[in-house]
Amino acid sequence: MGKPEFGFGVHLILDGYGCDRESLEDINLIYNFLDRYPSEMDMTKIMPPYVFRYSGAVPEDWGVSGFVLIAESHIIIHTFPEKHYLSIDMFSCKPFDTDMAVETIKQYFKIQKHEIKVLDRGQEFPNTIRESAQVVRMDRMLKQRSR
Repeated sequence: MGKPEFGFGVHLILDGYGCDRESLEDINLIYNFLDRYPSEMDMTKIMPPYVFRYSGAVPEDWGVSGFVLIAESHIIIHTFPEKHYLSIDMFSCKPFDTDMAVETIKQYFKIQKHEIKVLDRGQEFPNTIRESAQVVRMDRMLKQRSR
């Protein structure tokens, strides 16, 4: 997948329902997912994953959260084992196969039902010097007209 002239990156948002409770509370499984998946996406992990168990003000809102920073951006997960629910955000300035990512996540956490949103972030972000120069020229021209 080549990078288009404009656009900063793809942001996959996945909400999973009916997930396997044991998977959602397994800190090691979540750590391993965050540790391994960046390379499967052909991304560059720039730190080890950070994963922790938390307890919310509402007792059934406990779960596991974790993230990993990649050179291309990040992957974040929050689980709610009592509710058999998880949320995952994957954001990357490098294009990636969102359909493959969804299928991998569904298998890891045995998701029964899911919702996804795929956002194209920074649609006017220029990716080439030529396009950046054009954006600057247009911005300067508009500022001069408004004086």
